[in-house]
Amino acid sequence: MNTRPKIMVVEDEMAIQELLRHVLTQAGFDVSIMGNAELALSKINEELPATILVDWMLPGISGPTLVKRLRTNSRTKDLPILMVTARGAEQDRIVGLETGADDYVSKPFSPKELVARVRAVLRRRAPHYAGKSIEQAGVYLNPTEYTVTCDGKKIVLAPTEFELLQFLMHHPNHVFTRDQLLNALRGDHRFLNDRTIDVYIRRLRSSLGEQGETLIETVRGVGYKFSVPQETL
Repeated sequence: MNTRPKIMVVEDEMAIQELLRHVLTQAGFDVSIMGNAELALSKINEELPATILVDWMLPGISGPTLVKRLRTNSRTKDLPILMVTARGAEQDRIVGLETGADDYVSKPFSPKELVARVRAVLRRRAPHYAGKSIEQAGVYLNPTEYTVTCDGKKIVLAPTEFELLQFLMHHPNHVFTRDQLLNALRGDHRFLNDRTIDVYIRRLRSSLGEQGETLIETVRGVGYKFSVPQETL
């Protein structure tokens, strides 16, 4: 089971492509390289990455234009985005950030700093991809060891249920629609329709045992949430 966060790099210079691939792979990410924005959009349409690194000067659609498109699409508006570019002037940084990028890294860059910035953006935008253990309402989830315990009892989850629980636990008491849950999961287009989420919710509740119905709460007419008493937050 590959639980490494998927990072997409949109960069046309081969030397920079290989550098970013090496640095990010060594840091524990699953890296895909796209040479232009058109290829990136096509791939994102198939499957959402955990985050995306975008160069400014790309053949065809520019980096800022790509960022704008992603931010105006309901499916990708919350996708963590970093611009990694040789354009390091203050005005360029302002334009990049105002376009919608979460962070802006100038070339040449420090590999350690780049990785730290990627992880920081993931913690802010998509904490379920950050690789940290989490405990809520008696449930402990460790993504590195791929283990879950509920009130001290180890439970076994299939990959999709594990990922769904991880996402919900990182957003306690936040109600998500079925579409939002689909889009939050890697490989969201593997689902045929949003009702498939109901199947995974049912399996997850069953795996959690007696607390399943209480922990994974249905909000009628809206969706689902991981329910945690406010005093424990």
